[in-house]
Amino acid sequence: MKKIDTRMAFQTSVTSSTKDGPNRVYTGVQVEVAPYMTVSRRPGGIGRAALSWLRPVLVAVTLAAASNAAGVNSSDDIQTSLKTFTKVFEVVEANYADEVKPEKVIYEGAIPGMLRTLDPHSNFFDPKELERFRENQRGNYFGVGMLVGYRNSHVTVQHPFEGSPAKKAGLRPGDEIFMVNDKKTDRASVEDVVALLKGPRGTPVQIAVRREGRDKLVTFNLVRDQVERPSVPIAVWIKPGIAYVHIESFNENTSREFEAELKKLGEDKIEGLVLDLRDNPGGILQEAVAVSERFLERGQAIVSQRGRISTERAYTGRRGNAGRKYPIVVMVSRGSASAAEIVTGALQDHDRAWVFGENTFGKGLVQAPYPLSGDCSLLLTIARFYTPSGRLIQRDYSHGTFFEYDYQKNTATRNMRDQKATDSGRVVFGGGGISPDEKYEAPKLNRAQIQLLGRGAFFYFTAKYFGPRDASVPDGWDVDNSIMSQFQAFLKEKKIPVSDEEFAQNKDWSRRQLTLDMLTTAVGKERSDEVAVVSDPEILKAAESLPKARALLEKSQRMVAERKKR
Repeated sequence: MKKIDTRMAFQTSVTSSTKDGPNRVYTGVQVEVAPYMTVSRRPGGIGRAALSWLRPVLVAVTLAAASNAAGVNSSDDIQTSLKTFTKVFEVVEANYADEVKPEKVIYEGAIPGMLRTLDPHSNFFDPKELERFRENQRGNYFGVGMLVGYRNSHVTVQHPFEGSPAKKAGLRPGDEIFMVNDKKTDRASVEDVVALLKGPRGTPVQIAVRREGRDKLVTFNLVRDQVERPSVPIAVWIKPGIAYVHIESFNENTSREFEAELKKLGEDKIEGLVLDLRDNPGGILQEAVAVSERFLERGQAIVSQRGRISTERAYTGRRGNAGRKYPIVVMVSRGSASAAEIVTGALQDHDRAWVFGENTFGKGLVQAPYPLSGDCSLLLTIARFYTPSGRLIQRDYSHGTFFEYDYQKNTATRNMRDQKATDSGRVVFGGGGISPDEKYEAPKLNRAQIQLLGRGAFFYFTAKYFGPRDASVPDGWDVDNSIMSQFQAFLKEKKIPVSDEEFAQNKDWSRRQLTLDMLTTAVGKERSDEVAVVSDPEILKAAESLPKARALLEKSQRMVAERKKR
């Protein structure tokens, strides 16, 4: 998502990110942006004259809507629409029962309402949302470095990040944030607390928390620093010769992180790779291209974009795979979208990887940023992207509501008119995301497991267990029967409805879940995740499909070689 000319650039690339939920994602490509738009906030009432600041946005949205029609609306049509909107706002401002807050009406109502008439992925960012968007691009921010969430009506530490000020200071999962500096946060929202925790690098911040097992508040004095949020958080061996790498998103650093993690493992020792893109919402297109091309031959197509007013552009492998021929299994889920689908589609179309898991989300639209004054930005759909075989993976959103589009459980739709073929001749379809070569459906949770997870039993027991003691465990530690007995007693104390029979039936499953939560507190989320990976049934099942990936690759190479001889 990018551009230049008598126009100006919005950074060097645009990332996809989540704004209104797990599937509100955007794919970035370099395109040209329209002339700089002057849109600024104005205090007080807005009247006819003051509404002039909204004109550029309305014009941009109107022109975008016209891109689906045979021609572009005339300037008279646009002016008429603007006059109508202004008149409606004047009537509302003058006569509505309560005081009208212009910023809320415009930023949360008028602009999003207009964009929702276009497609599910065009979006408007106010200054706060734009800053979060930029943080996602950069992969870092200034603050104390911990994930917080709302639990039991309190903003609570979920876990501190490795190497962060919060981790070094000793904050733990389960700590309830009661005060930041001199401001009480017992009734604050998560967003409010996050804003208090962030700040310029090198500035002090005091955090007071309520910790299970402690009579008084525990106070921490921290100094804010740069917090890195790696997009490739895990790279481990799951079996001898079999590597596992998880790409969480595609930000500005992803390809470098990916390269570094493979180098750290020792890529020359890899006999098979499980590449996990599950629930990856997307990111910077160029980073998806960079990850894809290291497994493809020089000149092979990766992705192309086409739009009504943007020039068609094809991305191909420039470096080549440097002889890397080990088999790859790509794990995907319904939450894999955008740039994650670009990587998956490229490797599938060239038969370079075996795709394992669920049907992906189906997000094949490209957004361009239109920077606005007042530190706002408009992300507008300007093109669609296509996999190497030429299929459009965008799922249909013209029927039903956008809510249904966002949260539809089954995304496995096909456009039978968009039938293409991979390099070896396998049939693939567009119109509904990427269909896996091998489907995997995770076992459904039983009643007791739903109760334990839904009530946060493992999380709260861990907070209570470590509350009055040091949070540390020796190497090779595991949850023993004594801890399991304490856990069962805790469930009865908290009246979590799990019978003795159900507890016995789910003991091994519960032991694993409890081990991971307790390791998160004792040694960190990163180490806990590594332990989870090597015992994850779905990951191990994916690794069993590596021979299929090898056979697919070898067949494709033979067929391509035969075609070249003809």
